[in-house]
Amino acid sequence: MTDAHETGRLNRRHFLGSGTAIGMALAADGVAQAAPAQAPAIGALPMPATRDDLPLRAPVEDPSRLLLDRSWRFHLGDIPMPEIRGHGWSYNSAKAGQAQGAAAMQYDDSDWPEVDLPHDWASTMPFEESANVSQGYRRRGFGWYRRALRLDLADRGRYLELQFGGIATNATIWLNGSIVAHNWSGYNSVYIDITDLARYGDDLNSIVVRVDAQTMEGWWYEGAGLYRHVWLAKRDATYIATDGIHADPRRAADGSWSVPVTATLGNIGKIPAEASIEVSLIDPDGRTIATQTAAARLPSLKPGSATLSIPVPAPRLWSIDTPTLYTLRTRLMRGGKAVDERTLRIGFRTLRFDAATGFHLNDRPLKIKGTCNHQDHAGVGVAVPDALWDWRLRRLKELGCNAIRFAHSAIATEVLDACDRLGFLVMSENRNFNTSPDYIDQLEWLVRRDRNRPSVFMWSVFNEEPMQGTPAGYEMVRRMSVAVKGLDDSRPVTAAMNSGMFAPVNVSQAVDVVGFNYQRDQYDRFHAANPMLPLTSSEDTSSFMTRGAWETDRAAHVMASYDEEPADWGSTHREGWKSVAERPFVAGTFVWTGFDYHGEPTPFEWPSAGSYFGIMDLCGFPKMAFYLHRAQWVDDVPLLDLMPHWNWPGREGQAVKVMALTNVETVRLML
Repeated sequence: MTDAHETGRLNRRHFLGSGTAIGMALAADGVAQAAPAQAPAIGALPMPATRDDLPLRAPVEDPSRLLLDRSWRFHLGDIPMPEIRGHGWSYNSAKAGQAQGAAAMQYDDSDWPEVDLPHDWASTMPFEESANVSQGYRRRGFGWYRRALRLDLADRGRYLELQFGGIATNATIWLNGSIVAHNWSGYNSVYIDITDLARYGDDLNSIVVRVDAQTMEGWWYEGAGLYRHVWLAKRDATYIATDGIHADPRRAADGSWSVPVTATLGNIGKIPAEASIEVSLIDPDGRTIATQTAAARLPSLKPGSATLSIPVPAPRLWSIDTPTLYTLRTRLMRGGKAVDERTLRIGFRTLRFDAATGFHLNDRPLKIKGTCNHQDHAGVGVAVPDALWDWRLRRLKELGCNAIRFAHSAIATEVLDACDRLGFLVMSENRNFNTSPDYIDQLEWLVRRDRNRPSVFMWSVFNEEPMQGTPAGYEMVRRMSVAVKGLDDSRPVTAAMNSGMFAPVNVSQAVDVVGFNYQRDQYDRFHAANPMLPLTSSEDTSSFMTRGAWETDRAAHVMASYDEEPADWGSTHREGWKSVAERPFVAGTFVWTGFDYHGEPTPFEWPSAGSYFGIMDLCGFPKMAFYLHRAQWVDDVPLLDLMPHWNWPGREGQAVKVMALTNVETVRLML
């Protein structure tokens, strides 16, 4: 329903901190300082450094990063570029640093309101019946962001990189009047080397982002704007590349463990540099258990690398119940001094899919009890604060959920940090099924970013693509699988199929694990025809419920919670899980969905603006399905929930069907 029905609408300030700001430039040490009167910030007013929400340093994982979430100027709507007339104007506008219109350094944005990130402007738009139903009846449109940035004179000679966590949807980014990046997806990060264009001291830098949110990549609510964190990395001239450490623990055939480490390095200096990497492994108790070094030669303006391997006798294993994390610290050393470092949290665990017995974690069979989830939440859209994500994941943990499919795209790194820490398995899913260079780059970025995480256990290259049962689809997946395996050969590649699996040439022949969406009546047939192919349910159920409702009233867009009304293509929660639970060869399930989400309000349209599929509603409050799945999935604690209540005023003497949601053998209900 519309926002009036989003019970418990959240205040984003509660999670992000309080305070407002006007136009600050970021100093070298991360302290917000007022721009001097003789050199005001581009499009912003000076402000004294008296705030309590100054830019934050990154966590220990990358101490060179500073958070740039504060003090962005925002304009809703597009700003057309001016019509260029005259030879002189035409000549100058074609040169580097001479962007026109709202991208120009001298553009006056003083009347633009100020926003802090994460920011989803679509979440504040009114509901309109004429807008796109899949986007939750909210218009998205275009928007512009501008920010001034001060770099200290001491930063000259350092490697400087802007990092945008996610921009919904397509974006053009300027620095100091020059285009420095185009981005074609709302779900991948954007890393921009700004070293050559940077200005220092009182000569401030201008960052400008034009966002095209008219472009859609999905059929669900996608939000609009700079909806994830933005960072500035300031590193030594010789440095460790972003996502440049590959350190995924491996177990050898003889049972011994090691951590092979490959570091991708860079050098912006004018001459090659000699360096080394020092890698230390720290156990969960904080003890350094091994340190090794390897030499590296860094060519000028080209990638370099260094490799080594750390043997680890008898490590403690990561699992969903005991998500034990080790710390891997990598330092780039020059002249006996650490000039850059990264810290990763890694876990020791083994993964195996068996065509007959399903999934095995650490050589023990484990039924995947998963949920699919989009990334929006009531009140904040897709600009979900980190603390709220942590809360959402803990709710899923209470449910007995042990795996998450973030549908259908890359999720923020902060969310994966929590999955590693809390003990979730993650199916990491690619958004765009396309083998052109731009989109292969997106897939490779996803693998490179997440391949060290113990939580990530599968790569999914698509969801329900029309070409899945064709030779063209097979060839595309074959190429995407090669791209994935070139960066990570330790996890299987899958794809979520909803048809075509019995075609002579189809996608199932190009993946390691076959994913089925809503094909529970085909499990036995496919397994009989393909007894050597592992199989999992990548998506199922799609059953309708309105939280707290026990009678269906379609005129009022209300669905009863008795788990009796699934979508035409789906099943009830009970039927979906039964089909998986009674078949050992089906590795597990990902229920659609853990939470309700904006958009796709099936089986209704206006004025409903959000889904009915969730085990929890838009605010994370449990529906009956929460207690049902908890009874199905939790087996180490006795549980009993009775639903609904049977003391309804006005229904005295009438029968009320009561559900006993339990994991015990016998329940006796007495009135």
